[in-house]
Amino acid sequence: MTLMYLFDTDTLSQIMRRNPPRRLLARLDLTPREYQFTSAINVGELLFGAYRSPNRNAFLQQVESLIFPSFEVLPFELRAADVYARVRATLEREGRPLADADLRIAAVAIVNDLTLVTGNVRHFTRIPDLRIENWIKSYS
Repeated sequence: MTLMYLFDTDTLSQIMRRNPPRRLLARLDLTPREYQFTSAINVGELLFGAYRSPNRNAFLQQVESLIFPSFEVLPFELRAADVYARVRATLEREGRPLADADLRIAAVAIVNDLTLVTGNVRHFTRIPDLRIENWIKSYS
């Protein structure tokens, strides 16, 4: 089975850094472009960061030149909405709520059978049926 990936906002932000982590770039190079996705929720978080930044235009340019051409952006659609609602209700019932955006991102990954690439592994481990990989952390 070939794994396909949904890149979380923190990982996309690392890609946009002046000196992205070499480990991350190496993994990206080994992953076919057609297996690299992000979600509209992640793009919204990046754009929000850009509009809050004193370097708004430069940040927006990076999103447009580095993210849009490299990652297919998936929408938050009806199947994802159902997964989001079910997981959110379960986690809240258990007293372990998670940020709304993170739940939506996870739902997009789950319904599209994608592995979430994130540095926020601990955040997402509470979500059942979500595959997670950290391409940023350096393993010694």
